[in-house]
Amino acid sequence: MAKAKKETPLMAQYNSIKAKYPDAVLLFRVGDFYETFGQDAVKTSQVLGIVLTKRNNGDSHTELAGFPHHSIDSYLPKLVRAGLRVAICDQLEDPKMVKGIVKRGVTELVTPGVTFNDQVLSSKQNNFLLSIHKEKEKYGLALVDISTGEFLISEGNIEKLLHVVHTFDPSEVIYQRGKELPPQLKGRSSFRLEDWAFQARYAEEKLTAHFKTNSLKGFGVDGMTLGITAAGAIFAYLVEDTHHDLLNHITRIQKIPQDDYLLIDHFTLRNLEIIHPSSKDGQSLLSIIDRTSTPMGGRLLRRRIILPLKCVQEINRRLSLVEFFNREDQLKYDLQNLLKSISDLDRLMGKLAAEKISPKELGYLRQSIRSMKDIREKLSVYHDLGAWLNPLSDPSDLLSLLNDYLNDELPVNIAKGHVIRDGVSEELDRLRALQKNGKGYLEEMCRREIENTGITSLKIDFNNVFGYYIEVRNTHKDKVPQDWIRKQTLVNAERYITEELKEYESQILGAEEKIAALEHSLYRTLCSNLMDYMDVIQSDSHLIAQLDVAVGLSELAISESYTKPILHEGHTIDLKQARHPIIENALPLGEKYIANDTFLDKDSQQIIMVTGPNMSGKSAILRQTALICLMAQMGSFVPAKHAEIGVLDRIFTRVGASDNISAGESTFMVEMNEAASILNNVTERSLILLDEIGRGTSTYDGVSIAWAIAEYLHQHPTQPKTLFATHYHELNEMTLEFERIKNFHVSIQENKGHIVFLRTLVPGGSEHSFGIHVAKLAGMPSRVVQRADEILKTLEKNRTQKNTPKKTQKEDESNLQLSFFQLDDPVLENIREELTQIDINTLTPIEALMKLNAIKKMIGS
Repeated sequence: MAKAKKETPLMAQYNSIKAKYPDAVLLFRVGDFYETFGQDAVKTSQVLGIVLTKRNNGDSHTELAGFPHHSIDSYLPKLVRAGLRVAICDQLEDPKMVKGIVKRGVTELVTPGVTFNDQVLSSKQNNFLLSIHKEKEKYGLALVDISTGEFLISEGNIEKLLHVVHTFDPSEVIYQRGKELPPQLKGRSSFRLEDWAFQARYAEEKLTAHFKTNSLKGFGVDGMTLGITAAGAIFAYLVEDTHHDLLNHITRIQKIPQDDYLLIDHFTLRNLEIIHPSSKDGQSLLSIIDRTSTPMGGRLLRRRIILPLKCVQEINRRLSLVEFFNREDQLKYDLQNLLKSISDLDRLMGKLAAEKISPKELGYLRQSIRSMKDIREKLSVYHDLGAWLNPLSDPSDLLSLLNDYLNDELPVNIAKGHVIRDGVSEELDRLRALQKNGKGYLEEMCRREIENTGITSLKIDFNNVFGYYIEVRNTHKDKVPQDWIRKQTLVNAERYITEELKEYESQILGAEEKIAALEHSLYRTLCSNLMDYMDVIQSDSHLIAQLDVAVGLSELAISESYTKPILHEGHTIDLKQARHPIIENALPLGEKYIANDTFLDKDSQQIIMVTGPNMSGKSAILRQTALICLMAQMGSFVPAKHAEIGVLDRIFTRVGASDNISAGESTFMVEMNEAASILNNVTERSLILLDEIGRGTSTYDGVSIAWAIAEYLHQHPTQPKTLFATHYHELNEMTLEFERIKNFHVSIQENKGHIVFLRTLVPGGSEHSFGIHVAKLAGMPSRVVQRADEILKTLEKNRTQKNTPKKTQKEDESNLQLSFFQLDDPVLENIREELTQIDINTLTPIEALMKLNAIKKMIGS
């Protein structure tokens, strides 16, 4: 019979707690360290790069990894960002006051999507938890940022789910046990909940109870059963699984509108570098335009850039606010200084509701309220602002509450004391005075007793054994009053205590503990009173964010010479002297970006074919057009001298490609997937960017696909506006056949075999790509460059042109490839007719040769 494992008391306690959190890494506080054991220790050591050791545990050993408790703010974020759920188990008793095992318990469960930790959170980015509930082919979606209180809901198909994921980028996903995540979400941190958490009735009850309403109609989500079910699962996860049940900062639930925003798919987000740069050292559009001063403003700007508007009226409201600050330069400067002193109000309110806010953070709140009061006063004289921005609330009462309660200097932890201001509590003032003036009180008592007794050598002292006492030398024993109580006899003296000294001892020894308890109580009262201002602070926080974004965009517009775009309901895009905001920002000091004009409409110039050499700037022209439209619809001025834009509802890009080897997809497959997505979802208000379609296959396959796609878009009833960059010069011929396709090329200057990129877009097609010249610039060995040039000349010599006479050299014939674009249509028709009349089942070899010879004559061979 196997011998049972022996378990130390410490490990027995650890195992009992760990059993409650099997899916989390348990940080177990032992003295001055947080320790992890077993598989938790293995994971922790790998993620944190700390040493993995072993310790004896009865008859076996256990893996062990730990770090000092004061380093948790450094190590916790690394664990959470690695996708781990972390349960923090603290000592709930003072080890000095306990014999045996100290009582321990989990004080916080931190997951990638559920945290208030500032070291885990990014100040200018939301930290969303996504809940998914699927029935048949439809998804219910709910998003919550517990740190800010934002709560969003939506429903839709798989495309809607993926759009929400790529737009809001949740840190963690929860879904129903027994169901699978879509493959596109694999790799994200996720957690499965039991079936009971995904019940519609449970969700309705949870939400109405939380919001204290009879129904959800007032939030505009009534009837969204799948979305509400997903939202209910979020409450189950927060309350039951992670024990975050203090959620009063979640004051409303909002529907993500389906049709209010310009839709940007994840291909476009990536290809246009809107949020993330394509290279480690590069910049994104967001990083270029972000001039915000507050975390709330930074998050709002990010939301606007990924969800640009379609409503012209609302876009113009935003633009007018930016324009206002362009005119009021001194006001803008004053506001920027005030905004810098405003902390993250949303997350401070989240911590307040969760009872995690520190005195120092209440100090930040107070300073923020002061600055908001100053902002309100500065804006009050500008009556025009009322049309674009609601006024801030009057914060006088809130500011008075904070000032009345809190000291000027505040500690990080309430346990440090000196948080509550004098005058708030008479009892607290008395205890503080007692603690502060204790020495003086004892000196006064000593002087009084000397006068009363005539004992000149009398003294009052203290030790840890007997506490406070009065010491009298034996020579004065006869003068000791009868009501004094003897406590200790020494060789040359006696020690006594009086009722007054006994009372003082009781007060002075308990004062520190009483002060701490009373400060805690008053602090909790203050926080409770502050909760009454939750709605007001959250509303003002949103106004401050809007103000911050407008001031930042104004600063951007002035410093970068951006202009106000004109938005309309038509279908025309007319850009004059347009520039690429990201490339322009990256240019060396003193070098100017070459601006270009772009015109697209549905009637005369629906599709622009852009040709030109490699490195000439074709892709930049495509991208800058989309970025300018996006910036305009988010409410920003744009990098152009003039911009008229008919509002778009979709921006599609097929720009660049990379292999998706892990999914079994090649470059060409990725390219075709993206192109198919465009063609299947195109609308009349779409802007389409196509860059080098068909490169991943053979030349004639590629040309055929590119031609067919351009033709499809031209003939499509929606007539979507399209910019098509290509090296296939055969596509230049499309303008002869399709009235709304126009050719443009990016010009160069050629001189004795050398070219200069002028980067100017001009009408007409280009016949050369100058790829060999680019290879030379890249440092390709000269021998390779020379040989490539020789081969190019041979190929160009052998290329069949329209109506080209019959070749005379046999070596030319061996290199000849015919393109269907190089044959006259009557010739094709004759060949097709000849071929359709042949019965190959009865054709003899001689007859086949004769037919083949006849076809050769038709094409002039």
